[in-house]
Amino acid sequence: MELNATTIAALATPPGRGGIAIVRISGPNAESVLKEVFQPSGSKNLWESHYMMYGKVHDRGVSIDEAMAVLMRAPRSYTREDVAELHVHGGEFLAQSVLKLLYSLGAIPAEPGEFTRRAFLNGRLDLSRAEAVMSIISAQGERASRAAMRQLEGGAFSFVHGMQSTLLDMLSGVVAALDYPEEIDEVATARQQASNARHLASDLRAACDERSARFLDEGMEVTIFGLPNVGKSSLFNALLLEDRAIVTDIPGTTRDVVCGSVIMGGIRVNLSDTAGIHDNSEVIEQIGVQRALGSMQQADLLLIVLDGANPLSREAYALLNQTEGRPRIILQSKKDLNAEKYLDNAILFSAHTGEGLDDVRGAIAKVANVSEESQLTLERHMVLARHASQALDDAADAFEHNEPLDLCAVHLHEALHVLGRITGDRVDDDLLDSVFSNFCVGK
Repeated sequence: MELNATTIAALATPPGRGGIAIVRISGPNAESVLKEVFQPSGSKNLWESHYMMYGKVHDRGVSIDEAMAVLMRAPRSYTREDVAELHVHGGEFLAQSVLKLLYSLGAIPAEPGEFTRRAFLNGRLDLSRAEAVMSIISAQGERASRAAMRQLEGGAFSFVHGMQSTLLDMLSGVVAALDYPEEIDEVATARQQASNARHLASDLRAACDERSARFLDEGMEVTIFGLPNVGKSSLFNALLLEDRAIVTDIPGTTRDVVCGSVIMGGIRVNLSDTAGIHDNSEVIEQIGVQRALGSMQQADLLLIVLDGANPLSREAYALLNQTEGRPRIILQSKKDLNAEKYLDNAILFSAHTGEGLDDVRGAIAKVANVSEESQLTLERHMVLARHASQALDDAADAFEHNEPLDLCAVHLHEALHVLGRITGDRVDDDLLDSVFSNFCVGK
């Protein structure tokens, strides 16, 4: 895969109004294009690498903005090509005008993720680190950000590279047994390699913590569930710190699922407020109840809200039985009305005064607790790791059934090939297109 000798340009900051807009240029003509449009102030020649300059952006001698500019000569740049940046004022029209000027001088619009793609192709980043760049950009919550940073620092690469090294050692042992059958016992080799393959397959499966990966990437789905008029919407608003759901004393006010997100324990929590569960012949309320039940089925955690100001009703008992065995936190509302706890495992709270809400948040955060040490946190990596672990299990089966060693080695080669697609050792343009199409333009 050769990168053509083009010079690309794109806006590296979000579009719209802002204090500053950064226009990024990369490629063999980045320096000459920058010099065509930017004039440093003063008489001194300031065209040093990695030196921030003040001056004016001009279009054929006509000044269009005061700006800062920096030139980063290869290979000491993000892409390992010549890279230039213009820091102009953040009006959308101005930023687009600068881009059009650059395009008129031979630069071409960058594709999504093309700067990072060039960094990968030029050897600055392996593919897992390149993907971590996008994970950092899209992280929603402190823990997701930390996990992405570990990947950028080589967490996935180090783990997979260690697996690859072990596989190469195993293949060397198989080749040696094939080349020197008089000196190396093939049966003993097969027995040892079967054990090695089983251990590697187990380690790969253990590295795929799908729950943690999903929570870090998408957040935890939490559904507020209960009978009508017990304070579900009040709790929803209190946890979000905004009046998102309508709250009245009339039962059945909430008829559809209302959603909102908040960070708890460093993880994004996706809250869903639902209609009260009850029997009703009114069609719209029936639809609301069905949607509440659907949200319950999809939830990672249920917040079961009980009316703390009244004794536990038969309907409330039925609701507790209905949700038995599901991840849940039982809550009693209306603590401000001198409600008494009637279930030992319940949390008493008041959405009106805020009493007990920290306990509710703490209980949710405890359930949302995820392993930040997971070796693999991207779905693409886990799919490939599961594929590799299956190939290793197939290899172990082949060794244990005394199949010819060269046939056993085929499965080891398959595992090695698949792992290479995580780090980018073995990639094609289709894979790169798939990975980098998820990036934003300018990164």
